[in-house]
Amino acid sequence: MTDSVIVQLQAVEKIYQQGKIEVPALRGLDLEVRRGEFMALTGPSGSGKTTALNIIGGLDTPTRGKVVVDGRELATLSRGELSRMRRDKIGFVFQAYNLVPVLTAFENAEMVLRLQGVPTAERRQRVMKLLAEVGLEGMEHRKPAEMSGGQQQRVAIARAIAPGPVVTLADEPTANVDSATAEMLLSLMERLNRERDVTFIFSTHDPRVMARARRVIRMVDGKIESDERKE
Repeated sequence: MTDSVIVQLQAVEKIYQQGKIEVPALRGLDLEVRRGEFMALTGPSGSGKTTALNIIGGLDTPTRGKVVVDGRELATLSRGELSRMRRDKIGFVFQAYNLVPVLTAFENAEMVLRLQGVPTAERRQRVMKLLAEVGLEGMEHRKPAEMSGGQQQRVAIARAIAPGPVVTLADEPTANVDSATAEMLLSLMERLNRERDVTFIFSTHDPRVMARARRVIRMVDGKIESDERKE
């Protein structure tokens, strides 16, 4: 794996057991993701795109095959090492935001840094700068219920990239917001990709995401049907 390849899947298969029936979700998936990519996995429901995202994020394990993130093969990691890998190296942005309702925007965004043991002063400086970057300056003390869906997703993006992960996984990040907010969120993530070199992998049905992505992988029946790179 070269230095610029930060995610590698080799012959990855995932089979779910439903009673006595085996349901294949991924069928020999091969994929390389390079640092700085802004890419989308797309395809119909059941195509395997979310399963692929979950396997890259260590939230699910393949039935067969090899998954390497930042030079570490996930199958060789202990439970604690895998937890630290997810905490330090992989950012997650979910369609349902997954913010803690009783915490403020600042407290949600600083959560991973607190778990990492980053000192208070440094944590505050980094989070305040990041919240300003995502357009939430002055909203640090608001709780999720006091924010719009788009603002909540901005907090979720700030939380995901605060630790400086090697890759950020975004599962349908525009699904629960209106068109104007979706475009704003995509512009934000494009800017973070360009200015902070944040690598994004989206799982999406949204044509707006596909239009912005510089690489679009279409999946069908657990396999890659096409892999298009844009200049």
